[in-house]
Amino acid sequence: MASHFKKGNLTSPSLSYFIFDIYEDVGSLRYFYFMLTAVFYLVIVLINTSLIVVICVNRSLHEPMYIFLCSLFVNELYGSTGLFPFLLVQILSDIHTISVSLCFLQIFCLYTYANIEFCNLAVMSYDRYLAICCPLQYNTRMTFNKAVIFIIVVWLYSFVNVLIPLSLNIRLTFCGNIMNSLCCHNYLVAKLACSDIKVNNIYGLFGTVLTILVPLLPILFSYMKILKVCFSGSKQTRQKAVSTCTPHLASLLNFSFGCSFVTIQSRFDMSSVPTELRIILSLYFLIIQPLLSPIMFGLQMSKIQNICKNVLCSKMLTFPRDKMLIV
Repeated sequence: MASHFKKGNLTSPSLSYFIFDIYEDVGSLRYFYFMLTAVFYLVIVLINTSLIVVICVNRSLHEPMYIFLCSLFVNELYGSTGLFPFLLVQILSDIHTISVSLCFLQIFCLYTYANIEFCNLAVMSYDRYLAICCPLQYNTRMTFNKAVIFIIVVWLYSFVNVLIPLSLNIRLTFCGNIMNSLCCHNYLVAKLACSDIKVNNIYGLFGTVLTILVPLLPILFSYMKILKVCFSGSKQTRQKAVSTCTPHLASLLNFSFGCSFVTIQSRFDMSSVPTELRIILSLYFLIIQPLLSPIMFGLQMSKIQNICKNVLCSKMLTFPRDKMLIV
């Protein structure tokens, strides 16, 4: 293998790839990890794609709440596809490298996924606030067109919010190319730079505040209003609020924990933590969240449940007839 550039070496203007040394610990278990990763990815793709198709095909689900869910499921596919195919290749490969351009593309995919997830959950919390606190005005204040506009704004805002710090990192000159990580991270790439990264750090902090604060404000506002209605409303109102908000809160807390694990690992020295645990924590937000969201949201919605049951029942009823005709 070609010689590797390490932190502290002379600047290499011809640096064209990064190396992930964490895969060296995979060893003889690579095929087990490959099968496990492939199964997770396949399940994520199947369950999210199925729910997207159900929502798109059935006109009765063309309502704001289900439009937001469809955007959420599309984002789960987007984030998973930005990582899992790369992981599968790296697990089986003997040379664990990634080109600089592909590394920045991966950073863009994973960071926009996280931004979109937070913003989508924020918009959904506002939608739930309108449904619970303003039920009579809901159909006028949250129309189909407004829901589509919300989704477009969420995706565009997330892309722009990630493009700015990424464009700052692309201009850096690197002294090293070895990362102790499963994939590319913006902060880890910046740490390998020889040039001054003061501007990158300042905007990185500012961008992190925007990523967290912008979605957090509507979430806090919505739940404060919902709690106020719950305390002053009837038992039926409280039950409706709990059943409606529980999946959203569970998804929000789960994703926040997952992102916290990734941030802590990229910012602090985790060499004392077992490699297996570090791998699990770094993949948590891209495995559990894409599995949890369809289960918590899609499979708990009565309309989606009924449609899925009707489709399954109709297939089970028609299969024997078709078989009899063939015979």
